Amino acid sequence: MKFVISSADLLSHLMAISRVISAKNTLPILDNFLFKLDGNDLEITASDLETTLITNLVVENANESGSIGLPAKILTETLKEFPEQPLTFDINMDTMAVVIISENGQFNIVGQKGMDYPQLPMLKEDKKASLLMGHEILASGIGKTLFATADDDLRPVMNGVFIEMSEESVIFVASDAHKLVRYTRTDAKADKAASFILPKKPASLLKSILPREENEVSIEFDDKNAFFTLSEFKLVCRLVEGNYPSYNSVIPQDNPNKLIIDRIELYNSLKRVSVFSNQASNLVKLQLSGNQITVSAQDIDFSISAYERLNCQYEGDEMEIGFKSVFLIEILSNLPSGDVVFELSDPSRAGIMLPSEKENEQEDVLMLLMPMMIGA
Repeated sequence: MKFVISSADLLSHLMAISRVISAKNTLPILDNFLFKLDGNDLEITASDLETTLITNLVVENANESGSIGLPAKILTETLKEFPEQPLTFDINMDTMAVVIISENGQFNIVGQKGMDYPQLPMLKEDKKASLLMGHEILASGIGKTLFATADDDLRPVMNGVFIEMSEESVIFVASDAHKLVRYTRTDAKADKAASFILPKKPASLLKSILPREENEVSIEFDDKNAFFTLSEFKLVCRLVEGNYPSYNSVIPQDNPNKLIIDRIELYNSLKRVSVFSNQASNLVKLQLSGNQITVSAQDIDFSISAYERLNCQYEGDEMEIGFKSVFLIEILSNLPSGDVVFELSDPSRAGIMLPSEKENEQEDVLMLLMPMMIGA
């Protein structure tokens, strides 16, 4: 088996899929990329059993078809050091000896049998659902929610992005029980209601490859697995099994107190003031009265404290509410708007944060953060 390929082209595709490969693989074959040649089409696969990412390239001067596992680390580390040039791969399919010929030399490695590589799962026809989604919708949905997913071994359903489709919209939800993000798009629809929980790892892989995409993404899934087909990539992953909690029931509906403030100004103030908060609790207090907000923090153990006053628009009762500064800063950095709107009911109930103006008429972003007890 023999083919010629551009070193830069090969490296770019290998780097995109190599993030799938786990540092501790249960099967030695998974330390390899699977190269599968058919005519001039080269398909390269990386997998950790749970998630598989496949990419396709066109090669030149190909002869013979076949498949072989090539060591991922050696290949990527070597290719990083090459300037752009054609490389010839000459593979003996009997001995699995591989010779890579460059302009100035040659490199010898040994591959593994392609047939040992795990097969892709099949979707069950009776439970299969599918839809086409714009690449920018999927990228926004994952990008806006991924930061709010949990790392909870006891409740694995919280460790992914819940994607709920209906004939009216597609909703992306993530929550770690402290913060919650609900991102709705009305310009994406499905033929029938369906949902699945996308684990964190494949979600973050999609987030990194979607910016390269220009076409719609085909999504097919059943109760166990999902297939995302892009122009140059295909991602296959095992889904998180279980029922996602009823997220709408935790969003408070009656919030008479409304605050509008410059997002960057509040973000920068929180970054400065939170340095003075207790390291264990990260508590910052927001005191609202008139058209002014006071952001304060203190650490009694070290006798340090700080406060800043900012101008805002506030309609409602005077109130002091506490939040974990790390979470509030994270939410503000993920809200896409100049001004942010806080909707509050009382200091013991969740605060809702919304962008004051939409980037897109067809999207709706809601972020929620649970408060902290101030007197505790």
